[in-house]
This record gives sequence, structure tokens and C-alpha cells, in this order.
Amino acid sequence: MIEYLWLFIAAFLAAAISGAAGFGGALLLLPILVATVGTTQAVPLLTIAQLIGNLSRVVLGFSQIRWKPVGLFLIGALPFSILGAFSFVQLSKDLVTRSIGAVILLLVVLKYFGLLKVKVGPVLLVLGGGVVGFLSGLVGSAGPLGAAIFLSLGLPPVAYIASEATTALAMHSVKTVVYQQFITLDREFWLLAALMGIAMILGTWTAKRVIQRMPQEKFQRFVTVMLVAIAAYMLIYG
Repeated sequence: MIEYLWLFIAAFLAAAISGAAGFGGALLLLPILVATVGTTQAVPLLTIAQLIGNLSRVVLGFSQIRWKPVGLFLIGALPFSILGAFSFVQLSKDLVTRSIGAVILLLVVLKYFGLLKVKVGPVLLVLGGGVVGFLSGLVGSAGPLGAAIFLSLGLPPVAYIASEATTALAMHSVKTVVYQQFITLDREFWLLAALMGIAMILGTWTAKRVIQRMPQEKFQRFVTVMLVAIAAYMLIYG
């Protein structure tokens, strides 16, 4: 019972972080899930929790979703998230996670010093979606990398959160179908998923009330700092 309460609190905090920055919740939840339910069930459970959390962000910001970049991103993301989900038991997740962290840090540094001036157009959105989709299927989440791509579009805070969440929702949905082919998801699994889902919705609602009051420039700085912190954590701890 105490473990369930701990997971509820962790899911709420993860949703609040993701709801404010567009990413980061998975890195908080994954080690807690591994310690509670074991490695095999942790990634599918994380996927379900993120699915519910992203669904709530989509619903709360639906009117501001930018459908064109979302659609282009998903052209690459959906097929490669399926490929990544089929591969998630075969490759080193520690190495992949550290690599994601290194790439994000490199992108942030290049952008900060004005060395990265590539405009994110249709081709880069499709290619970026493919990379993020594969890594998401492989290690459970590649949210910071997807967030870095959408952040470069210069969207208002709620539009950025809702648009990025729409792509994540689609990817997590197809991954859930694939994971069920390999892992038995029993009644206890779904009860825990529902409990965490409630916490994710509450955390998302709380975060939206905060970012609605935040100026866009301040929001961009906040997300950039979060990206650096999360990427450094991924690179150091895997």
C-alpha cells in the first residue's frame, strides 16, 4: 500500500514536470518503477502512465495544437516507434540513454552559442520524428529530444506543450500494442496504471495553470535549463 502511495506521488510530480516543460517526467518515474515492479514491467507501465499524462495535456491544450508540424513529426515517429518497441529487449538501454543525453547537450550548447541555425522544416521534422520514435520505443521515452525539436519552432507555451504531447500520445499508443505481444499485463498492472493515470491528470492540470501565466521568453529559458539538467542526468547516470 505504501508503495502504491509512493508511486501516486511520483506520478503526480512527473506529470507536473512534464506538463510544465513538455518532458522530464519519465526520468523521474522510471527508476522508481524499476525498484517497485521490476525492469520487465517498468517500461510498459511507464508507457501507459505517459500515455494518460500526454492525453490530459492534449485535451487541456487541444485548441492550440499545431497540426502541421505534429503530422510531419509523426510520419517518421510512428513506424520507428514500432521498430524500437520490437527492439527494446535486445539493445543496451544504458548506452542509448547516455547517447540521448549527449546529443541534447550538444544541441543546446550549439544553439546557445549561435552555431546551430538550421531551420526546422518538413524534412527535419520527419527525420527527427523517426529518431525520437525509435529511441522512445527502445528505452521507454525520448521526450527531451522531441521537446528540443518542438522548442525550436518557437511556439507559445501551451501550444508547445499540447503539440509535443500529441506526438507522444500517438507513439505511446502504438508502443502499448507492441509491448503486449511480449509481456503479460495482468489485472494488478492495469490497476496500478489507472492509479498512476489519475495522478498524471492532476499533475498536468496543476502545471497548465502555471505555464498559462508565464511569458514566452521566460518559458523558453525555463525549458532550456530543464533540458540541460535532464540531459546531464541521462549522460551521467544512464
